[in-house]
Amino acid sequence: MARTKQQQPESNPSLSIKSVTKSSVWDIQENDVFRMWEAACKDAEVKENVKHYIQIFKSAFFIEDLRDDSAPIRKSYEGRGYKVATIKFDDNMKFIWAIKKRPISRVTDLTYENIRHISATQLLEVIDRNFGGGWDSLSQSIQDVIQSGFDISTTTLPKDRLHKKGGMYDKKVEDGYEVLEVPKGGWVEAIFAKLKPEEIKLRMQLRNGDDDDFDEDDDSDVIVEDNYSSHDEEDEEVDGPNDEDITEDNYSTMMDLGDDSDEESSELIDFSEE
Repeated sequence: MARTKQQQPESNPSLSIKSVTKSSVWDIQENDVFRMWEAACKDAEVKENVKHYIQIFKSAFFIEDLRDDSAPIRKSYEGRGYKVATIKFDDNMKFIWAIKKRPISRVTDLTYENIRHISATQLLEVIDRNFGGGWDSLSQSIQDVIQSGFDISTTTLPKDRLHKKGGMYDKKVEDGYEVLEVPKGGWVEAIFAKLKPEEIKLRMQLRNGDDDDFDEDDDSDVIVEDNYSSHDEEDEEVDGPNDEDITEDNYSTMMDLGDDSDEESSELIDFSEE
């Protein structure tokens, strides 16, 4: 299991309707959504482009437009974890919204938009729920999403060698990595994860529709980091776990790094049950 305490979500009060993106929207909570909409009710541009802004919020929130604001309906949604409030632009235009943050509890919940908005601990907890199959049990597309936001490395060792003093495990932990241990018979796969530094910005905005924050001609903030040479010299690759053939140096270490992901697109989402 991951080795640090669960990181609690934090709100970002500096965001507004016009500045929030499909990535930064993951930094806010339900109350922030209502606050931002209430602050923008007098803005004519927001009023004319409600569906556009709703699309951004729906990338991180379930949003239901309630036609019936009766107490039983409210209670039903609140019982399912929604927060309910009324957003009024004028006497002729108002919405009663039930809003709930989308969970990130399965590997299929991970996207290029939210991957940098969870901690390494949360990421490893999500991977651990994937039937306990380890890194190779994840599809290539999911691995690409994860590696767009995190440095990932793995090693598979006999369980009595994993915590060898001064070995890869100790070095990674000292370097700030979180680790998930996946038992595999007499062997253990260790998955190390560390959030990439903020200055390493992979061009995910364009492939995910965040056109407002992306300049195709601006390469000043793109840094390519070569991690392929970061193997421990003492670790040698073997064909697979075989207790009978274990010697002092024949354990297996793998480094899975890189990003060659396919482009994704987002479609306008109306108020409808998903």
